[in-house]
Amino acid sequence: MPHSHDRQAGADNTYAAVFDAVRRIPAGRVTTYGRIARLIGRPRAARQVGYAMHRCPSGLPWHRVINAQGRISLPAASTAALAQRRRLEEEGVVFIGGKVDLDRFGWPDRD
Repeated sequence: MPHSHDRQAGADNTYAAVFDAVRRIPAGRVTTYGRIARLIGRPRAARQVGYAMHRCPSGLPWHRVINAQGRISLPAASTAALAQRRRLEEEGVVFIGGKVDLDRFGWPDRD
């Protein structure tokens, strides 16, 4: 059984890879937790991407990561969700019915 520090090192490596991928998302584009997981070579780790996003460093464009349905994953009326939507709209991302068209605004164009 791995030691807890081994698991922590694995989580730290995953988080670092997630943060590197998020830094590459261009303004005006979005990506999903699942796409980030695939980009870092952990295609079944979308949930871990979500955990990493809860610990993202300041300056990271966290607002560009949304769920696979094209929606903001935070509670709808929360301050953070409103800030995420405002930031995306300021970058030119359009919401229709509370959703972003991933074909139009998704990054990367191909997984």
